[in-house]
Amino acid sequence: MDAQVVIVGAGPVGLMLAGELRLGGAEVTLLERLPAPTTESRASTLHARTMEIFDQRGLLDSVGTPPNQGMGHFGGLPLDLTGLATPYPGQWKVPQTRIEALLQRWAVGLGADLRRGYDVRSLTVAEGHVEVAGPEGTDPLRAAYVVGCDGEDSSVRRLAGFGFPGRDASRELLRADVAGIDVPDRRFERFPNGLAIASRRPDGVTRVMVHELGRPVRRRVEEPSFSEVAKAWERVTGEDISGGTPIWLNAFGNASRLAERYRDGRVLLAGDAAHQQMPVGGQALNLGLQDAVNLGWKLAAEVTGRAQEGLLDSYHDERHAVGRRVLSNIEAQALLLLGGDEVDAIRAVLAELIEFPTVRDRLAGVISGLDIR
Repeated sequence: MDAQVVIVGAGPVGLMLAGELRLGGAEVTLLERLPAPTTESRASTLHARTMEIFDQRGLLDSVGTPPNQGMGHFGGLPLDLTGLATPYPGQWKVPQTRIEALLQRWAVGLGADLRRGYDVRSLTVAEGHVEVAGPEGTDPLRAAYVVGCDGEDSSVRRLAGFGFPGRDASRELLRADVAGIDVPDRRFERFPNGLAIASRRPDGVTRVMVHELGRPVRRRVEEPSFSEVAKAWERVTGEDISGGTPIWLNAFGNASRLAERYRDGRVLLAGDAAHQQMPVGGQALNLGLQDAVNLGWKLAAEVTGRAQEGLLDSYHDERHAVGRRVLSNIEAQALLLLGGDEVDAIRAVLAELIEFPTVRDRLAGVISGLDIR
């Protein structure tokens, strides 16, 4: 065996899993397609449960004291997150690039073998092991188990034949980090033509997101152009941001898919490889990190001969149910956020209900992950 566990994908989820496996004594090799860490910070929110996990692992010193927002949202409706029993209420703003950097130092420091520039092209399950290989001429790797942490378009999920039922996106948001613009901060502001969000960072860069009602969803092979984002922003808000300098551009939709199983014998899935969802409320990253923490100690116990029978199967039993619940609440939020006039009545009713402490804390627990034991 080249390793007891091979992890495909060295984003936050793969790195978190690698560290957890090393804490359990497993030999781990991480394979990452990209030759260098990404500079894109798609996600930037850590919720209370994830902060608790980082605290348990001694990682909070590396995180420092990031900005904290006590108010979150549910479908764009303000939601107070401070009333729950946790040392870390609210939403903690940490760029994904920083999260990846600290998790990489942690996992590699614990002895994980990180190999970049390795694009997995084949996967073979044999008696007693799994073998993965890259392009022709790449040395194959053999392990007892392989875990796909390689995102929504997971090669591991596809090569292993996991079912991935659900639905494609019917609505799309355009997103950009833009320097040199001056627009008001907007927290899920609804307009007759759509939805607009704007948040100015301390470095002067503004992240804008815009959804235009009635705009058809495109099957994209490339990210949107800044001109496309600026024109959509102007049609929805009436503001001209075309003179700004784009730092990063992205488009995402409300697609919703959940793997039929998180484990098929010696192949497992975690993070966005197991579930595709609209990244609303910062739940996607936190959901994936919590997948990794649930799986890590169980898989380490399995490969080191300490696991009781059925322990590894409990990963699917527990996390598939959580994934299904999170996707359900995200679908509800997407409807509240991206719907037109037809959702105004339900938004008004929910805005009244959310003021009741029982309702507020229930939804806050769902968003923060604190409703899961």
